[in-house]
Amino acid sequence: MLNITTIRQHSRTWFSYVLLSFFLLIALLPFVGIVFTAFKTTAELSASPFAPPASLNFDNFVEAWNGARFSTYFQSSVIVVVPVVIISSILATMSGFGFGMFRFPGDNILLLIILLGLMVPFEAVIIPLWQLMDDLGLRNTYWALILPQIALSFAFGTFWMRANFKNMPRELIDAAVVDGCTTWGVLWRILFPLSRPALLSLVVLLFMWTWNEFFLVLVLASGDLRTLPVGLALLRGRYTTDIPVMAAGSIMLFLPVLILYIFFQRSFIRGMVSGALKG
Repeated sequence: MLNITTIRQHSRTWFSYVLLSFFLLIALLPFVGIVFTAFKTTAELSASPFAPPASLNFDNFVEAWNGARFSTYFQSSVIVVVPVVIISSILATMSGFGFGMFRFPGDNILLLIILLGLMVPFEAVIIPLWQLMDDLGLRNTYWALILPQIALSFAFGTFWMRANFKNMPRELIDAAVVDGCTTWGVLWRILFPLSRPALLSLVVLLFMWTWNEFFLVLVLASGDLRTLPVGLALLRGRYTTDIPVMAAGSIMLFLPVLILYIFFQRSFIRGMVSGALKG
């Protein structure tokens, strides 16, 4: 016969499952609603806004892709995101290694200066940034979208990778140095393979933030240089009452992020729970 302690433990477990399932349902409902809406017609949405679609209607996706020039905006998003993620990840890995493994005069001050990119609201620097890009002749170019986001991503990436390298076992590094491994060899041959979960987590986060960037693109770019988030906003202005088309555009906007997360899911979760923000 089960004793009272075992009954209480089972009750707490079931209560936790029920509570977590409830919050999971609340979190998933908006996404399910967007997916249902994207496959409906306007008349079907008005008749049954919360019911599943009667059939899979892909006309909304075609209208969003062609009518809102999503193909052009998608190309711009890729052109901006790829160099930002690659360059920021490489720079953050090297700077995080330097700040995490070495002590040198003024390192804390230099780290604080780098981390100002995380402390200062982006809205506070958008006007000087606009003027700077205009003076350099870069405004309304891809460089105006790439360079500022590299700087912002580099600040967070340095903080992220520094914490990762500070958690590395010092004995492993000392053994590599004794065996004649250089500083670059320690980084790329010893620590880099061990840092893959943290680095892939950083790649997913930087991709998500850069892909979803709206304010910077809206201010510094126009025409074909605009990315998908701004294109979705223009879609809302053009199709004010066509909610299914807007829902289809929203799905096309977050689908690449979802695919990337699914692809790197294990490494992302491992990097998040292995103490990437400790230290």
